[in-house]
Amino acid sequence: MSFSAAVTPAVDPLSPPGLASTAALVQRAAHLAEGFAQRAAEVDQPGAFPVEAFDCLAAEGFLVAPLRRGLGGCGLGIDAPSTHDLLRLLQHIGRGNLAVGRVYEGHVNALQLIQTFGTAEQLERYGQAARDRHHLFGVWNAEDAEGLSIVPLGSGRYRLQGAKTFCSGAGYVNRPFVNGKLPDGTWQMAIVPMDQVSTQCDRDWWQPMGMRATASYKIDFTGVELGAGDLIGQPGDYLRQPWLTAGVVRFAAVQLGGAAAIFDLTRQYLQSLGRVDHPYQQERLGQMAIALETGQLWLRGAADQIVAYDAQFAGKRERSNPRQAQLLAYANMMRTAVEQICMDTMQLCQRSVGTRGLLPPAPLERVLRDLTLYLRQPAYDAAIAGVGAYVLAQTAPAHDLW
Repeated sequence: MSFSAAVTPAVDPLSPPGLASTAALVQRAAHLAEGFAQRAAEVDQPGAFPVEAFDCLAAEGFLVAPLRRGLGGCGLGIDAPSTHDLLRLLQHIGRGNLAVGRVYEGHVNALQLIQTFGTAEQLERYGQAARDRHHLFGVWNAEDAEGLSIVPLGSGRYRLQGAKTFCSGAGYVNRPFVNGKLPDGTWQMAIVPMDQVSTQCDRDWWQPMGMRATASYKIDFTGVELGAGDLIGQPGDYLRQPWLTAGVVRFAAVQLGGAAAIFDLTRQYLQSLGRVDHPYQQERLGQMAIALETGQLWLRGAADQIVAYDAQFAGKRERSNPRQAQLLAYANMMRTAVEQICMDTMQLCQRSVGTRGLLPPAPLERVLRDLTLYLRQPAYDAAIAGVGAYVLAQTAPAHDLW
């Protein structure tokens, strides 16, 4: 489905911002997060999706913002200097509802991939879909052991065989990346026009403890036919660095938003019970405040690394860069540090509020479930090992590593 840009945002009475400023979008996201949080419980169930939130994001220009200015956006996350604003924006959306943050981050990821590896015709076509039709994009890359194959049929036609799992936004994402294996074993990116094909959606597959509202179903694409214009980039481009790994800073920003929500809710709970003078509660909230501020510094540091890497993070796929290894190591440091911040915040929250504060319909119960599941991202140990391998290969002193 397409999301309405004509909707009057139910969660925010203020007028939409211009797309000239990514900083303005950050301010809007901070405000919209309050409404997203108020309505998060309504979609915390199997089969639900935060449609109203995405109608609001469309109306406020968030779906088009990750496009280059020439395509009608404001270069959010494309122009490297906007990276910090992107991460702050993702944090705010995650603070409002982690499910919304997860799906929106996938939209940003997809538009970055298109603008990095797509042809001029594809940039215009998909840019128009996001700009004029308010289509939602995503990246559905996870799969079971059987995987998904892209079978050449000749004459520029291809047939998909297999399924994808964790298809966040299933039924609502219009143009997902559905990447698969070619006969020679290489990995090819492709975008499926969901409104033009027939697929099999297994809703029963998605029975999670948290992140229910992401509608992350299993979808069988067997029999779907695509044209050459639906394939993005060359075989193997999806696995190219730094885009594959450096993108982890985006989901880490959303996760940090979940930790911020837990901090706010914990403090509100203690204030409502008049427990703010208890020294142990003060100590726990102090630790949480330190952790969250540390997370803010990681957002800033990751953004600075991307700015130092290149003036434009997307769109220069043929250019090698001597700072690539440093950027990848820093991105992996940031994601692992944010995960620990989130885990520490959750534990301190649970100790602070006790059993009573964790009972539904208290919002803490839902946010803790959502964040617990969302933190389980792939290759955690490999990420840390990659950092170690990088620093062991360097001779610069610690103060000059980054």
